[in-house]
Amino acid sequence: MPVAHLLGAEALHLQYPTQVVFESVTVGVNDGDRIGIVGRNGDGKSSLMGMLTGRIRPDSGRVTRRGGLRVAELDQADTMAPDATVGTVLVGDLPEHEWAGNPLVRDVVAGLVSDIDWQAPVSVLSGGQRRRVQLAALLIGDWDVIALDEPTNHLDIEGITWLAEHLKTRWPRNAGGLLLVTHDRWFLDEVATTTWEVHDGIIEPFDGGYAAYVLQRVERDRIAAAAEAKRQNLMRKELAWLRRGAPARTSKPKFRIDAANQLIEDVPPIRNGIELAKLATARLGKDVVDLLDVSVSFSGKPVLRDVEWRIGPGERTGIVGANGAGKSTLLGLIAGTVTPDSGRVKRGKTVRLAILDQQSSQLADIAGDMVREVVGRLKTDYQVDGKDITPTQLLERLGFRRDLLSARVGELSGGQRRRLQLMLTLLEEPNVLVLDEPTNDVDIDMLSATEDLLDSWPGTLIVVSHDRYLLERVTDQQYAILDGHLRHLPGGIDEYLRIAGRRQGPGTAVETGPKPSASSALSGAELRNVEKEIAALDRSLTKLSEKVNAKHVELAEHDQSDHIGIGRLTQELRELEAEVADKESRWLELSELVESAG
Repeated sequence: MPVAHLLGAEALHLQYPTQVVFESVTVGVNDGDRIGIVGRNGDGKSSLMGMLTGRIRPDSGRVTRRGGLRVAELDQADTMAPDATVGTVLVGDLPEHEWAGNPLVRDVVAGLVSDIDWQAPVSVLSGGQRRRVQLAALLIGDWDVIALDEPTNHLDIEGITWLAEHLKTRWPRNAGGLLLVTHDRWFLDEVATTTWEVHDGIIEPFDGGYAAYVLQRVERDRIAAAAEAKRQNLMRKELAWLRRGAPARTSKPKFRIDAANQLIEDVPPIRNGIELAKLATARLGKDVVDLLDVSVSFSGKPVLRDVEWRIGPGERTGIVGANGAGKSTLLGLIAGTVTPDSGRVKRGKTVRLAILDQQSSQLADIAGDMVREVVGRLKTDYQVDGKDITPTQLLERLGFRRDLLSARVGELSGGQRRRLQLMLTLLEEPNVLVLDEPTNDVDIDMLSATEDLLDSWPGTLIVVSHDRYLLERVTDQQYAILDGHLRHLPGGIDEYLRIAGRRQGPGTAVETGPKPSASSALSGAELRNVEKEIAALDRSLTKLSEKVNAKHVELAEHDQSDHIGIGRLTQELRELEAEVADKESRWLELSELVESAG
């Protein structure tokens, strides 16, 4: 069956007063394409998307479209009328019985805006709520091509996971087109089947999502090793983590495992955990920060309840939770800016804490200074990775161009300010580092450079982020804030999503079998029963996985105009996924029992 052309660009030229963005670019989007667009900030990702959707007119060249093509774009501008109500933005003046009967509308509303008052005017919404309403309004429409610029901004992990699943099942397999600009690498890998890298005025295509793109880029860089040596080393380290730290990513057909193994055979482990723990203990001692039965409430509303957390030297911890769950309050307790209502916070005497916050607050007082002046006030050399390095060299390592040293801090772009802020934070030489949503305003190259620096940072690291890839990459354990309680996640982000899914899903399956207490020792007979149940769960999960995959295929191939049929299949899929989540949770519980018994 021939692939149908949706839209394309021929010899596009785009130039701004200070730079040529594209010299002569030719690309095409076909039915079934799911394209992720990556590149450094300022290299033209959003401009390319704007030209393809018609929002930006190129200086020369042309954009072609199939007749009658319906195209929608979510850019970074807020275009909603402030006096319009949420309901009007979402469904216009349609009566409830019309939009509520549409399974697409119901799914989008449940996934993105179920917590927002439909009668509220847009003007009273927070920035995050406005972004979700804008995204929901777009997704409710019937489009042949959807272009999304940073759609995961202001979404929590559950929202990002929902959006990925929605985009994967929105169209049948060989229909529709998706263009996606994002720095969220998990999301990119989950959704995209093709990656376009925008750099140096050209567009370079790669087959597959982020993991496959990393492999192919490493291969390309090896051929041109002299010109791309610095970027190659970072990406090879990234590839090593993808192969060793997240093996599920490499199961995708286009990710050539043998080639990947050959490329990383001489790459050392990402982090030397034992050595870093020794250094952290030497710098911090044994006591860092202990939260002892701590509770916090605001205006009589409980935010955190009975939190017990002893943070150790060298621990690398990720914190997740829905928007408003209390993550910022938890950081305030650690930093000493929030006082608990009950319980106490105990800090080690040698703790030197630094926070990379979301507001870049430490740059406010130096907004009028040139970057060169800021750097000139610092010490001339610091120890990074066991080597002496100057502040300017550290900035360059974070991708900060030398020609920007003469710019004033207040004139820098969001990504450039983030690089400067990270440098200043690291050069305070803290031994406890807190990163609060560190991926805001940064591109993938800076994320890779930041992760590379943090791999050898010898201290206690706490990261609050909705960026799943970053959390899995730089931290060794994760905690979640759920109903005000801090809960350890032995199963990582997947366990958190299972817990959150059960709370919001269609119902909780009845668990069967023995449930011996984790605190009591198992007898031989109990241990054998537990092991039998684990084996049975393994077989059951294998069959359920096959059913889930078959249901995805059935859903993708079903007539999309049959809303009743689509709704029925979607409900069946959710019930299967809820059953999988329950069995996985039970499997994890039993596995911990076996491990403790051993």
